[in-house]
Amino acid sequence: MSESSAEAAVEAAAAASSVVAAAGPANWRRAGVAGTAIGVVAAGAAAGVAIERLTVGRGMRRKARLALDSAGPYGALRGMPGKAAADDGTELYYEVDEVETDSDLAPRRRRLFGRKAPAPVTVVFSHGYCLSQDSWHFQRAALRGVVRTVHWDQRSHGRSGRGVAQAEDDMPVTIDQLGRDLKAVIDAAVPEGPIVLVGHSMGGMTMMALADQYPDLIRERVVGVALIGTSSGRLGEVNFGLPVAGVNAVRRILPGVLKALGQRAELVERGRRATADLFAGIIKRYSFASRDIDPAVARFAERLIEGTPIDVVAEFYPAFTDHDKTEALARFAGLPVLVLAGVKDLVTPSEHSEAIADLLPDAELVLVPDAGHLVMMEHPEVVIDRLADLLTRVGAVPAGATVGGYGSTSSTARRG
Repeated sequence: MSESSAEAAVEAAAAASSVVAAAGPANWRRAGVAGTAIGVVAAGAAAGVAIERLTVGRGMRRKARLALDSAGPYGALRGMPGKAAADDGTELYYEVDEVETDSDLAPRRRRLFGRKAPAPVTVVFSHGYCLSQDSWHFQRAALRGVVRTVHWDQRSHGRSGRGVAQAEDDMPVTIDQLGRDLKAVIDAAVPEGPIVLVGHSMGGMTMMALADQYPDLIRERVVGVALIGTSSGRLGEVNFGLPVAGVNAVRRILPGVLKALGQRAELVERGRRATADLFAGIIKRYSFASRDIDPAVARFAERLIEGTPIDVVAEFYPAFTDHDKTEALARFAGLPVLVLAGVKDLVTPSEHSEAIADLLPDAELVLVPDAGHLVMMEHPEVVIDRLADLLTRVGAVPAGATVGGYGSTSSTARRG
């Protein structure tokens, strides 16, 4: 191990130690084992962190982060704000981008949809775990003003309010609850007209829960569906790219430790800031697969994930183990469906998308080489292109639409 690698490993140990400290005396043994498991996860990212440290000092890295934060354009798009009330009173924040007739949009409209104007559909975007509506930045920029879109923050994420049932009644988060939240947003932001649902990771699961609980809405108003980097179940079997010993420890210990950490949120947040370099490496490993990812995009992903409080991380995690909406996929049968995933996704492996496509034989399956979990940020133009094609298939735009110029990639997608 190089000196830089050793330094990263030391910080991994420090992070594990903070886990032990935050868990409290009663949980020190359990937290110690979890700390070891987290150390195994961190080791996978340590090599990448070490490479950066061969040439870049800590102070310079901190200055670079500040510069990227102040100058980065990502996540700055804003629309008409609105609020919806969930069934437990949680305030859900959303934004609407309306269709514009500005002639300056004509070149972009032609790139997306050809010569004719899109039909009046509303595209509703649902984001993933530990993210926010801003994770759709590139897709929002491409469709902005051309198609009516709704972007919302899931409960306890982004600008939405803290989950009332979780904060006041100590009730666990469920995917079904997220489905009801999406219904509340649709009722408020899209009370009428055809809808195209787009969801990434947890957002796709939210859409499945919506379909499970509100089949009439799917049948009567949904005209297209895009499921990106998501899963219909069996997430408890995902190994996150870890060796067997590491993943077994994580599965066995992590839920309890996350709960303990959530009870010491202020202390843990200080620990996260102190080990920012290490966790930046972990985030990069589990978000992207490309070696040439734009540093500003990587930092953007860090900001989104860092913005999710540890107690929220802890609350949502158990819901994924319980998630099973395989039967609900049948609600999407007969609709134009896009199923897209990064081939190197370590969080929701592409095999899960292939399983979804097997259950929806008419769906278009797109597997993106050299792409990780945040495929819509890593290869934005591929996702934009396939969404434009989906809108074509639902009759919203003329056939033969193409798109380009909203991102760069070192690889191309292949149809499954």
